[in-house]
Amino acid sequence: MTPIRVLIVDDSAVMRKIVDRSLRQAGVEIKEVLEAGNGAEGLARMQQTRVDLILSDINMPTMDGLEFVRQLQAVENAKGVPIVMVTTEAGEAHVVQALSCGARGYIRKPFSSDQIKERIIPLLQG
Repeated sequence: MTPIRVLIVDDSAVMRKIVDRSLRQAGVEIKEVLEAGNGAEGLARMQQTRVDLILSDINMPTMDGLEFVRQLQAVENAKGVPIVMVTTEAGEAHVVQALSCGARGYIRKPFSSDQIKERIIPLLQG
């Protein structure tokens, strides 16, 4: 697998580091990790560069993950990029909403590197 550039959008710096580490433990070869603390920062990042994978929390200040995914639809650099929601949300409504907005999958916090491997690797290969 070719090393990838990934954008991790989460208001918790600790969680961004955990996601990064879990991706690496799952065997994802990473060229570069870009980080954003909310959806607005994530959109700004995406307008500047193209990534191969986006992992986003749902609950964030300023712009939540659902609005971030909605607005990504208008960003040229985001076309075809798999988006996976990483969330503590237990309710299916948020997950269904994220999927209907363009997300390709979700992972519930807390998660393991095995869950990352199971959900992420197929998106990168397909």
